[in-house]
Amino acid sequence: MSKMGSEEAKYSSVTGSEEKLDQQEQAKSEMQQKRSPFDGVESETGKLLDDDGRPMRTGNTWTATAHIITAVIGSGVLSLSWSFAQMGWIAGPLVLFSFALCTWYTSRLLADCYRYPHPVTGRRNYIYMDAVKVNVSARSHLICGIMQYSNLVGTSIGYTIATATSAVAVQKSNCYHSHGRDSPCLASTTSYIAVFGVIQIFLSQIPNFGDLWWLSYVAAIMSFTYATIGLGLGISKAAEGGHSYGSVGGVRIGTDVTEAQKVWNIFAALGNMAFAYSFSMILIEIEDTIRSPPAENKQMKKATLWGTSVTTAFYMSVAIAGYLAFGDAAPGNLLTGFFSPYWLVDFANVCIVIHLIGAYQVYTQPVYQFAERWVARRWSKRSFHSRGYTVRLPGGSNFRLNWFRLTWRTIYVIITTIISMLLPFFNAVLGIIGALAFWPLTVYYPVVMYMNQHKIPRWSPTWIALHSLSFVTFLVSLAGLIGSVAGIVNDLSQVKPFEKI
Repeated sequence: MSKMGSEEAKYSSVTGSEEKLDQQEQAKSEMQQKRSPFDGVESETGKLLDDDGRPMRTGNTWTATAHIITAVIGSGVLSLSWSFAQMGWIAGPLVLFSFALCTWYTSRLLADCYRYPHPVTGRRNYIYMDAVKVNVSARSHLICGIMQYSNLVGTSIGYTIATATSAVAVQKSNCYHSHGRDSPCLASTTSYIAVFGVIQIFLSQIPNFGDLWWLSYVAAIMSFTYATIGLGLGISKAAEGGHSYGSVGGVRIGTDVTEAQKVWNIFAALGNMAFAYSFSMILIEIEDTIRSPPAENKQMKKATLWGTSVTTAFYMSVAIAGYLAFGDAAPGNLLTGFFSPYWLVDFANVCIVIHLIGAYQVYTQPVYQFAERWVARRWSKRSFHSRGYTVRLPGGSNFRLNWFRLTWRTIYVIITTIISMLLPFFNAVLGIIGALAFWPLTVYYPVVMYMNQHKIPRWSPTWIALHSLSFVTFLVSLAGLIGSVAGIVNDLSQVKPFEKI
């Protein structure tokens, strides 16, 4: 009995230990399930990884705000005085503020779609298309991708043209200063577009969006600088007096333009204003750079509030000052209307060039990464897309040069550069890009995703209000597209590609 009791005691001890071990493993498993998705995990190499196994994000509200400002305050600000001139003192500011309010509101809806199904603890969506796929449908995912990446490509073309326009303005300013205002001072955008393309070939080797933070800070500073200069020059010229300060109805039919031209110009102005707020197409990609906690959507909502508030204040100030300075004769690019002090105008245009060099990367990195992810999935068993070698940089740091990245991104820059040479029309190109992007990517998809995510009942007050917003912005975008296409047709009849102007 004593021997049997001893065996039973031994068995009970072992069983108890196993049960205790099982309870510990179960508790550990439950703890892992309850882990916050924000807790970093250390990889085998000692690097911290996020909950999705990717390197720990390092962005925050400030870097996201910088990305937004870099993307938003671009060449679009220079066309707003012209847009005000087409609409007048009442409609111009009112429409601009409406675009700002709409963009801010729908961006808040979109920020909640970064994770699915829960906006805080759900699975990450790395790109805009992924968010549409899980919140709407696979078909919408494809349509959204076509529109999103077409507009990203179009924006890179628009920024290339805008950069060359500013560079030409510097050349002409110096020519007028040296030879007088009566000198022809002809210049071509072609050579400047080519130089811009060469610069982008080098910058395009920056691996991903997260590594662009320093370029976005520089670009954001440049955007504030030239917007401030434009504001100061506008106020200075407006204070001189002796000229028109604009009108309630904008350019006059019969005196300045025909009735048809008035309509087309108003439509094109709507497209330009839409372009000035086109950043929603890269909002999810920006949100994917933010570390947490706090939750990414909360930080992104703050970033969109700060970003749109700051940009709207600048937009309104520059547009009003420019319209006061030139009246209904406001130029399509505000800075091209100023010739003195020439050194300050030149400096502002140089700031535009630097800013757009960075903004080009902000808009093209999502295109690069989408193509590279697709290639990696399509040919996962081949190594050509991951081959490369390490380059030793000054200062002792290393840079991994990838052969596929070098080839594909260089080809992309060359193609967009050639297209920019063929269509050097500033306002019309910006209007087309803005009109095509604003309704589907800034309003329609964020609204639909929000309603599906929160299961908004059909015909409820919220459902009706959101659909009404979507319908109105659709009509506005359609008008902007029509006006901008008409502008392109008109420009093609007057200006030939590669021609000096």
